[in-house]
Amino acid sequence: MRFISDHPGAGKREIARHFGIGGGAKIALKRILKELAEEGEVERKNRKLVRAGDLPPVLVLSVVERDRDGDLVAQPAEWDETTGDPPRIFVSVQKQPRNTRIRVPAPALGDRVLARVSGTPGSWSARVMKVLERRPESMLGIVRHTGAEWRLEPISKKEREAVLDPQTLAGAKEGDLVRAALTRTGPRLHPRVEVVEIVGSMKGEKAVSMLAIHAHGIPHVFPPAVLEESEAAATRISRKSREDWRDLPLVTIDPPDAKDHDDAVHAVRDDDPSNPGGYVCTVAIADVGLYVRPGTAMDREARLRGNSVYFPDRVVPMLPERISNDLCSLREGVDRPALAVRMIFGADGRKRSHSFHRILMRSAAKLSYAAAQAAFDAGADPVGDSLGTPVLRPLWDAYQVLAHGRAAREPLELVLPERKVVVGPDGQIERILTAVTLEANRLIEEFMIQANVAAAETLEKEKSPLVYRIHDAPSLAKLEALREFLGSIEVSLPRQGNLRPSHFNQILTRLKETEHGRIIHEVVLRSQSQAEYSPANIGHFGLNLRRYAHFTSPIRRYADLIVHRGLIRALGLGEGALPEGIEAELAEISAEISATERRAMAAERETIDRLVAHWLADRVGATFSGRIAGVTRAGLFVKLDETGADGFIPIGTIGQDYYVHDEGRHALVGRNTGETHRLGDEVEVKLVEVAPVAGALRFQLMSPGTIVKGRRPPRDDRPQKGFRGFKGNRPGPRGSKGARRR
Repeated sequence: MRFISDHPGAGKREIARHFGIGGGAKIALKRILKELAEEGEVERKNRKLVRAGDLPPVLVLSVVERDRDGDLVAQPAEWDETTGDPPRIFVSVQKQPRNTRIRVPAPALGDRVLARVSGTPGSWSARVMKVLERRPESMLGIVRHTGAEWRLEPISKKEREAVLDPQTLAGAKEGDLVRAALTRTGPRLHPRVEVVEIVGSMKGEKAVSMLAIHAHGIPHVFPPAVLEESEAAATRISRKSREDWRDLPLVTIDPPDAKDHDDAVHAVRDDDPSNPGGYVCTVAIADVGLYVRPGTAMDREARLRGNSVYFPDRVVPMLPERISNDLCSLREGVDRPALAVRMIFGADGRKRSHSFHRILMRSAAKLSYAAAQAAFDAGADPVGDSLGTPVLRPLWDAYQVLAHGRAAREPLELVLPERKVVVGPDGQIERILTAVTLEANRLIEEFMIQANVAAAETLEKEKSPLVYRIHDAPSLAKLEALREFLGSIEVSLPRQGNLRPSHFNQILTRLKETEHGRIIHEVVLRSQSQAEYSPANIGHFGLNLRRYAHFTSPIRRYADLIVHRGLIRALGLGEGALPEGIEAELAEISAEISATERRAMAAERETIDRLVAHWLADRVGATFSGRIAGVTRAGLFVKLDETGADGFIPIGTIGQDYYVHDEGRHALVGRNTGETHRLGDEVEVKLVEVAPVAGALRFQLMSPGTIVKGRRPPRDDRPQKGFRGFKGNRPGPRGSKGARRR
């Protein structure tokens, strides 16, 4: 245990080497480690052993309070509350020498920081490396004029409506989106604010996405120096040190509304007699490293943004459009520099070999997924007789071979319908679709996965630093919650041995045709860890891959640009290589771009929620069908079938009973009647309130629950194991308003 404490991240191999354990004694070591894990003394994090409660060395923290001595106390910015309360981490603020080149701003209460963490459970300390986000000393909202009073309607669901002083409007008008400084606040008073910045009118066609951009602090205006560099980058186009692949009929296959085309594919049957039924598959990616060099203004801005952010009405790109939509877009019939990987697969779908090349290419055709799928289905050529049989047919046949390898690998096969919001020129929703995944989509996905694997394997072989895309196995706490839910519908999840994606796939297949077929995919998804970037490899659990790195989209992900630079350096492919000494920064870069990825996901999700809420605002009082998508102590979350919109039903508005939360069964159960509302149940709801700015919907439950015999909760008021009541739903005394309402 002392060795594990002193060497966080050590595995069984390192422990065996340290203690000189070999041969058959390793079986006993394995048993001891298993017993320690079952007793809660050690935990597995990223497939490495740590003492229970240990934290990773680099972590994003939120500064939450000051202690009695005035010292700052932080906690992990993301924490799974099912594992207990988050640890208290004391933030050390070190005095910096005057001559230091890089000065770290002192953190303040409410800040989010990137920090190095040291210590042991109960005595953690952190040294701040970078302040990622300053405390919210202001609030973002919409100006509203109600009678004689001016109010600020906050865009955050967590903030209260504020009072605006008319003398401090600074020219803001009804409906303007503004940033306002807090001048007075208190637990029983409406906050009072004054306008400090007018962001813009909410009547603009892109107003809704602007809410998310400003709320999350997403950089969306390129500095002049970055734009100047992007314009000058065109002079770097060169054919020197490049292989000429312009005669290879590579094709791009993208969504119909794609503005940039950064990947192209090709396949041909392998003519090597030792590989019967095999294929040579090529993936070419725009050579972003040629234009965006390390240490330049463009590079610093790309790292700051981390990734592009995609909204229904706009894109906030990681790189200027001169790069992403022009120089690095693989346009049909136009010469473009690219970094390509040529992979040879056997008839069983297993990759036999691969090689990377810096090339000059010319796309033979630009296809949409639908057009490619139509050609595959009909055996026809969507763009001319010269393309269909010689180019598209081998591509399709090669995908069938790769599909065999994917089936043998058994990755996690989750099917989660994706909402696609179609916005018109006026910024309003025209329609909401459920995106259809075609085999053409899966073809591109599988080609890209294999290219990413090849990149990781090459850089590992060359002992080059890189940023992996990692995905840890589910935590024990989440597995136990999933096991309890599955047990409530009489499905078991193995307890012994290492769980693999195939175990989850078996459950998904078993429940596919049952009433739980739709919701089980979301429940399994919630049990999974979140993928992230890291210089330390633990593999990718969901894809069931030992090594994986993002390589295929450097125009929209900074991680891919690092991998491109690593390949250029490791293979001696010319200019734009990964700089020396970058290894010391990779942990910090990985934490930063993982955070920007989560920021982008939250902003995209909130924007869709707001657009849908705007669309439903004039349908208050209408009824909808949906499914219970979440169960908490406070009430039910319901996802509508028609739009995929999520709304909330407060527990105090449900039925005529006192409901308690059964965590194991993901259900609310009536204490007197046993009436049960469970995750996945089909329900009818009435829309009773819409908050378009916050993207929030409130429903009234119209459907009765089910009566589950033998599962009625106890009638007394003592706490019962497995059931949690909600304090806002406690029955009032006889004759009170609370008693009549329930």
